Amino acid sequence: MSDDAPEGLLEAFWAYETALMSDDLETLDALFADRPDTLRGDAAGVLVGHETISRFRGSRGGAPRRTIAEVHVRVVDATHALVVAVTAPERGGRGQQTQLWERTEVGWQVTAAHVAVPAPAVDTRVWRAVGDPLVRPGTGPLSGESVAVKDLFAVAGQPVGAGNPTWAANAPVESSHAWAVQTLLGAGASVRGIARTDEFAYSLAGTNAHFGTPPNAQAPGRISGGSSSGSASAVALGHATIGLGTDTGGSIRVPAAYQGLYGMRPTHGSVPTAGLMPLAPSFDTVGWMTRDAGLLRRVGSVLLPAAAPRPLRDVVVVPELLALASPDVRAAVEGFLGAGPRGGTGWGGDGGTVVEESWDLPETWPEVFRVHQAAQAWQSHGWWLRTRLDSLGADVRSRFEAAAEIDHDTAVQAADDAARARDAVRRLVGDRVVVLPSAPTVAPELGADLGEVRAATLRLTCVAGLGGLPAVSVPLTTSDGLPCGVCLVGPPRRDLDLLDLVTGPLHA
Repeated sequence: MSDDAPEGLLEAFWAYETALMSDDLETLDALFADRPDTLRGDAAGVLVGHETISRFRGSRGGAPRRTIAEVHVRVVDATHALVVAVTAPERGGRGQQTQLWERTEVGWQVTAAHVAVPAPAVDTRVWRAVGDPLVRPGTGPLSGESVAVKDLFAVAGQPVGAGNPTWAANAPVESSHAWAVQTLLGAGASVRGIARTDEFAYSLAGTNAHFGTPPNAQAPGRISGGSSSGSASAVALGHATIGLGTDTGGSIRVPAAYQGLYGMRPTHGSVPTAGLMPLAPSFDTVGWMTRDAGLLRRVGSVLLPAAAPRPLRDVVVVPELLALASPDVRAAVEGFLGAGPRGGTGWGGDGGTVVEESWDLPETWPEVFRVHQAAQAWQSHGWWLRTRLDSLGADVRSRFEAAAEIDHDTAVQAADDAARARDAVRRLVGDRVVVLPSAPTVAPELGADLGEVRAATLRLTCVAGLGGLPAVSVPLTTSDGLPCGVCLVGPPRRDLDLLDLVTGPLHA
């Protein structure tokens, strides 16, 4: 049943529907009120503002095909009406679209809309394979927890897909689990499924050209962060409690920051990489993400070598690193520092200090990291990619093409430079904790140019990467309510002490 529709309303509604099915962005923009408080919501979250909604539409490549099964109108007042449409998606099921229309000086326009569609059995942007569970666990300290395994780790009975369908189609079925997977299973955590990754883990964005961008539950309309993107999204969405991933150049820390998670990158080599597809072995680490600090620490007690606790007391803030962040992220990190433990208890016990220390950071470090990583990436995968570069998405392909051009002498020089940088970073950190932004910005919006963001991100993430140091990303929120992260980089082999700091003084 419907009230009589006001004059022109249904004509505007059908114009909107026609524009939606033809991806007529200009008409869609005109039919949504050009206001900062215009709303569009769906299962992924709410987008606020005409400009934000317009960018979302422009980046998604059109809406799924559907027809309208029913239309109901309820008049609110002389200038407002509610339209509820029942939709029939081509892929089956029933959906619904609810729109609040307002009569404006240019005609009827949508001021708020909510879209509901039938949920897919599996969100293939997040998962390559999923079960309930996919692999059953033993019993132990992680009983009741579930793991989203990045699609680089061997899972018995499954191929390693590496985020690339051509590779996955020819990959052998694994006969045994990777060390990290087997260890988590032995501790009682089940494997919920195998989560998407950027192709060969050679990205920090999460925008897989073949399978799409895993949704960012904490920041709808923005990228998820990569390359452990699927694992991060699975945890943020509540599909799993532990995201098992890797961090070579920031692939735990960045998605954790973008999606409001805790993320752990351990000391290089402290967690065995057996059964893991490499990208750059000099930098590759096995890491994990969780929604709370306590579980992050519990996973660490399972995966990391046992060690006698030695509290980390002294914290250093480097202005040159803090300055690399955007103003909103920098303010969030400064707020974290201002709220941190002070005085007698310090950050890790009696006598702790928080000091500001200027570092003369070499401008060449990000380039040293990039070249050394690239040379190893081509050494790891060039044998297969040499005749298959066209199977890659454009951004990852461009990186591998550049990697293929690195000659032997350049690769050797980069390795030598990286070794010197490693020693320098460890001297600067000493026996302290360095606080810096996990990523320089909040998650960029879908469709944004990510070249500058990637370069800026590597300037921050390469510090722990070159040093081979443990780093924990702690979730923060900007003044606009968007997730970001603060990174705590600690001394080598002090991983558990760093986790104790996060779950102790900082968590109190």
